[in-house]
Amino acid sequence: MANITAAEVNNLRKSTGAGMMDCKNALVEAEGDFDKAVTILRKKGQKVAANRADRDSSEGAVIAKVSDDKTTGAIVSLNCETDFVAKNDAFVALATKLASLALNYNSKEEFLNANFEGMTVADKLIEQTGVIGEKLEIAAFEKISGAYVGFYIHTGNKIAALTALSAHVKGAEEVAKDVSMQAAAMGATTLSYKDFSPSFVASETEARIAVIEKENLELARLGKTLKHVPTYISRLQLTDEIIAKAEAELKEELRAEGKPEKIWDKILPGKLERFISDNTTLDQEQCLLDQNFIKDDKITVAQYVKSVGAISVTGFKRVSLV
Repeated sequence: MANITAAEVNNLRKSTGAGMMDCKNALVEAEGDFDKAVTILRKKGQKVAANRADRDSSEGAVIAKVSDDKTTGAIVSLNCETDFVAKNDAFVALATKLASLALNYNSKEEFLNANFEGMTVADKLIEQTGVIGEKLEIAAFEKISGAYVGFYIHTGNKIAALTALSAHVKGAEEVAKDVSMQAAAMGATTLSYKDFSPSFVASETEARIAVIEKENLELARLGKTLKHVPTYISRLQLTDEIIAKAEAELKEELRAEGKPEKIWDKILPGKLERFISDNTTLDQEQCLLDQNFIKDDKITVAQYVKSVGAISVTGFKRVSLV
């Protein structure tokens, strides 16, 4: 049997991340041959990975990174089985390295086949499955580019978001971070109501009205205030004609209330804004630019971005484990 030194065991441990005894046993089996010992550990990882293939890997670390020139961003979700592993510093460090590597690739498939510490990313995951003893996988891979890209990672590494801007101007860094924070916190699924299809909005409108009407039946039975039943739920539905009709009806209300016409101009904008707000609930839930800004709910995200200057949001990506 080869005489295995502590230095050899330590070198193998640094290279693979495996435990001291696993490294020693692999070196003994390989009769001191370092490369053979690495192969032995890798095969062990393959066996563990095969045995845990059907396990649920819903925990993990979501890490966002941007390139040095701030024009490209990537998010990688490295998933594992338990929160205990997800919080481990070595696990988070691995996820961070993988996110940095992801900046160089345009698809998850390319990324998994990329070289990482002398093996492919896919093989590294198998190796680390053997080391950690839990199923590891890349559950999400997102990439975005723009004139300026910023990011935000929520505390605990469970949610991360990237935001791409149209220009790298003064204030871009703060805007990109703020909008990424908005995306992370509020869970937008699309950039603007303009991205919706009319058929999607129509089906959502029908479904939401049905839900509210059902809730109102119970509220009425209990003698409680009924919920507002919207006619519309998206700005996509509010044509110029509908806005003009709403304005005319609001004027009639003001006239009926005996409000002097000379002060209508001061009252109407607020009432119209309320009408639009009441009839764009879908946009406020799902559209990043149409949501109320989390740092100032009196304005939308779009209004916040516009206040900075000649800049706009061209895209965003969000990944969440929760």
